[in-house]
Amino acid sequence: MSTAILDLPEEEYIMPGTRTCAGCGLPIAYRYILKALGPKTIMTHPACCLTILHGIYPKTPIAINAVNNTFASTAASATGLAAGLKATGRNDFTVLAMAGDGGTFDMGIQALSGAAERGTDIIYVCYDNEAYMNTGVQRSSATPSGAMTTTTPFIPKEQPKKDFVQIMEAHHLPYLATACSAYPGDVYNKFLKAREIKGTRFIHLAVPCPPGWGFPTKDTVKLGRLSVETGVVVLYEVVRGALQLTGKSLSMARSGRKKPVEDYLKIQGRFKKMTAEQIADFQRQVDERWEQLMARAEF
Repeated sequence: MSTAILDLPEEEYIMPGTRTCAGCGLPIAYRYILKALGPKTIMTHPACCLTILHGIYPKTPIAINAVNNTFASTAASATGLAAGLKATGRNDFTVLAMAGDGGTFDMGIQALSGAAERGTDIIYVCYDNEAYMNTGVQRSSATPSGAMTTTTPFIPKEQPKKDFVQIMEAHHLPYLATACSAYPGDVYNKFLKAREIKGTRFIHLAVPCPPGWGFPTKDTVKLGRLSVETGVVVLYEVVRGALQLTGKSLSMARSGRKKPVEDYLKIQGRFKKMTAEQIADFQRQVDERWEQLMARAEF
């Protein structure tokens, strides 16, 4: 069961005044990530939307230490931080690595795979807004089929989204999870659990993006919830190979009710060129993935 908002810690590690776009889903989730991990957290990130959130020292809204690294080296940077903490006997700190889908699915995959194979003691988070949003909404391998971007403006992306969570599960991690910024209690619980586990932990965080996806800034949480209610995003965790549904996805599996993906697609400008046939194919992809997970899940 997700932690109720009123039961969350009162301490804040991200203050008002970030430079993110209006309606950005990232600071919503980031707030609860830091509440779960606490002040003894050192994080590292590449050039990405999170860099905009952090701002330029000394004018930053965050109350933890952070390291900026190159686009492809987030996991390598985190590996160095973990090694330094171990060498100095500071075992009470958590190393948090965060990168977007471009810096994870594409450019950062080599460093992340190496760190995961070695079992490096880090929490790696891919906050996924399904394109290179910070640099101008260019397509990434996380961009779903049918979506328009600045690099696929006339003919929307044809290839399906890379199943990166499955790639990371193939590394036999002690803890892997999916989450969505629209469900902060679920986010908090998963990071609280990840903090207590040693080794490489990977969390895929779905984050709606108003300017990149083409929806009103007031609808960020609505879009996030619809992504889960339609099965486009499935909330679950894998602990040493055992898959457990969580939160809204668990209640959906028990009730057998799932909204059609058209409810999710039709309110986003990036999908406005999709035909009925393409929407049906998108629904098929979502249903197939849902059934695969249901066949494995414990609920």
